[in-house]
Amino acid sequence: MREFWIIFKQAFMTKAKTKSFIITTAIAVAVFFLLANLPNIIGMFDDGEEDVLHIVDESGELAPLLQDQLAQMDSSTQAMPTDMTEAELQEGIMEGTISAYIVLTQGDSLGARYVSESASEFDNSSELQNAVQNMQTARMAEELGLTSAQLGALFAPVEFERESVSENAKSEEELSQARGLVYILIMLIYIAVIYYPNMIAMEVATEKSSRVMEILISSVSPVKHMFAKIAGIGMLGILQMMIFGLAGFTALKTSGSDLSEGFFSVFGFGDVRISTFLFAVLFFLLGYFLYAVLAALLASLVSRTEDVNQLMLPMMMLIIIGSLIAFSGISMPDATYVTVSSYIPFFAPLVMFLRVGMLDLPLWEPLLSIAIMLATIGGLGWFGARVYRGGVLMYGSAQSLKDIRKALKLGNTK
Repeated sequence: MREFWIIFKQAFMTKAKTKSFIITTAIAVAVFFLLANLPNIIGMFDDGEEDVLHIVDESGELAPLLQDQLAQMDSSTQAMPTDMTEAELQEGIMEGTISAYIVLTQGDSLGARYVSESASEFDNSSELQNAVQNMQTARMAEELGLTSAQLGALFAPVEFERESVSENAKSEEELSQARGLVYILIMLIYIAVIYYPNMIAMEVATEKSSRVMEILISSVSPVKHMFAKIAGIGMLGILQMMIFGLAGFTALKTSGSDLSEGFFSVFGFGDVRISTFLFAVLFFLLGYFLYAVLAALLASLVSRTEDVNQLMLPMMMLIIIGSLIAFSGISMPDATYVTVSSYIPFFAPLVMFLRVGMLDLPLWEPLLSIAIMLATIGGLGWFGARVYRGGVLMYGSAQSLKDIRKALKLGNTK
């Protein structure tokens, strides 16, 4: 057991001290704080001056109505009538002294033309369009002799509720609360099952290419060496994810946001169950060990680091397919293909976690998926240990997955 802990410590400390790991962790932490404080940072560059929207109104009657509508909508747009011509206004836009202007016309119905420098500013016109629409509605109501009470009754919103007969379905509010966090956690799991198993593969290939492997397996069994590598780098992954989680939590708390307004309202971080985080950690660990064993198995077949990517391609394809299913399933987590995929062990870390986060599943479903994954990890670990035992003794260019048969034969004769 002493040899196991020596290799475990060596795998953990060697990677933890590398510049790439430290820089990557520091950059990720900085990005968390940057995103959490993005509204405050943008506010620092705001000079506090409001852009004035110039109103071209030849009748002189429409501009006050538009100002009243914007005030009723609590709009931040400062609209002011102007005596300048359109040519002068367009010249001001090109010089940067004017941001935009709107031309109001009246006939059988109201008309408006919003002019700005670029198409990227057209998003601001939606609020103005609603204001002009309200003006038109009020005008037509007056012509028809409708009272304000009748007009209010005409446009009163109906009571529209959504219900689902499925026992697994959540309400729309619950889905909104879970969607953002599930999306981000799926992304983290996806990155983790790519990054850390690939780290193991490169570590094994490097030791083989430098002939260090021959010295190591003379004092410790290849199987113990493989699992010590997996455990060491797995612990490194857990440490890094804990740093990310702590940094993200601290960044959000210090940003002054209640996680329910502005940028954060899109992701729905306001009310998330603790079980979602617990399942995220569990599926992260299961996904890591599943792909780590597979990565160590494949890496033991190569003698050069240049050959790692070639043999890792099938594993990468499995991860990519699983991520595509998971990300597409965010909008329809109860789809049949998502349900079936959640029980396939190589897709389950991403897809079953998606279903757990987005649906109210009976406990037996995630437990069954976890049991299948544990059985797969055990079987793959047993098979991988046999391949690893012979693979670490193989040198030369790795041609394909057919080399697994050679590794098995070599391992059985050892």
